[in-house]
Amino acid sequence: MKSILTLFSLILLFGSCSKTPKDYATLSGKITNANEFKNITISNRKGYTKNIKVNDDGTFSDTLHVREGLYRFSDGNEVGSIYLKNDNTISFTLDTKAFDETLKFKGDDADRSNFIIANSLLQETYLSEDLFDGTEAEFSKAFDKLEIAYDALKTEYKQLDAAYFEDQDKDFKSMQKAYKGYFMGKLEMRKLFAKGTISPTFSNYENHRGGTTSLSDLKGKYVYIDIWATWCGPCKVEIPYLKKLESKYHDRNIEFVSISVDDDRRSGTMDKAHDAWRKMVTEKELTGVQLFTGSGWKADFVQDYKVSGIPRFILIAPDGTIVNADAPRPSSEKLIVLFEELGI
Repeated sequence: MKSILTLFSLILLFGSCSKTPKDYATLSGKITNANEFKNITISNRKGYTKNIKVNDDGTFSDTLHVREGLYRFSDGNEVGSIYLKNDNTISFTLDTKAFDETLKFKGDDADRSNFIIANSLLQETYLSEDLFDGTEAEFSKAFDKLEIAYDALKTEYKQLDAAYFEDQDKDFKSMQKAYKGYFMGKLEMRKLFAKGTISPTFSNYENHRGGTTSLSDLKGKYVYIDIWATWCGPCKVEIPYLKKLESKYHDRNIEFVSISVDDDRRSGTMDKAHDAWRKMVTEKELTGVQLFTGSGWKADFVQDYKVSGIPRFILIAPDGTIVNADAPRPSSEKLIVLFEELGI
C-alpha cells in the first residue's frame, strides 16, 4: 500500500511540473563558403545586434535573447531574414555562392522564415533588372504576375496564422510601392535625358594625377562616368569591376572617369573629404581619370543630372551627347553589350 501511495505521489509531483520556457532562442547551422571574417550578424530595426562566430568548418551555434519577430542576418555580403522567438530552437544552412537558392531553415517556426525566402525567390523571378528598362505597362504586368504567384505561395503555407500573413501582405505592398517609385524615377530620367541630347558639362575638377580636367578635354571619345564617394558601400563593390573594364578598354575610344562627391556632410570638413578621396584613390590604386568636384553634391554637373543616389553611371558620346544618363553598372553584363553595340 505504501509503495502504491509513493508512486501516486511521484506521479502527482512530476505530472504537475511543466517545462519552464527558456528566455532565449537557440540558433545554429552551417555556412558553405563563409566570408573571410568568419561571422554572421543578427539585427533588427529596433537596434538589436549580435555577432555570431562561424567556425573554420562553417558551423556556428549561439543563444540569443530576443523579442519575438523578424530579424535580419548578414554574412557580410548578403542579407537574409529569420523569425526568432525565445524558447525556439532553429537552424539554417546555406551556400554563399547561391545564397537565396540554398538557404533552408529547420526547427521551431521554421516555416515563417522559409516563406520569406520563397517570397524573395519569386521577386527575383518576376522583377528582373531588365524590367526597369521597359514600359510602364510591362512593369504593371510583371507585378500582376508576381501578386498571383505570391497568393499561390501563401496557400502552400496554410499552417501559418492569419496575423503573420497580414504583416507579410503589408511588406509586399510596401515593396511594390518602393519598386514603382524607383521605376517611375528611371522613367522620368529617360524623358529628361533622352539619348542624343546634349549632355550637361563639368569644368576644372581636380584631377588626382595633377591639374584639372573638364568634360570638354575628353571630347572625341566616349566617356563613362562613375559618380561615387569614399563612404559609399555599393560604390566600393563596383571598384574591382570598373578597374577590370578600364584595363580591358584601355586602348579603345573611351575614357573612364570617376567623380567623387565626398563633402563636409559626411567628413566634417571639405579638407577631410578631400584627404579621404586622395587617400582611397592612392591606397586602392584606382585607375581611370579620378576627379574631385570640390563642392560635393552641390556641384553643377551632379545637380544638372539630378543625381540623388550613388553610385550613378553615365555614358556620353564622342560628340558630347547623352548615350545613357543611367547607364548599367560595371558589374552588369548589359554594359559590355552596350559597348559592343556602340563599337567601342
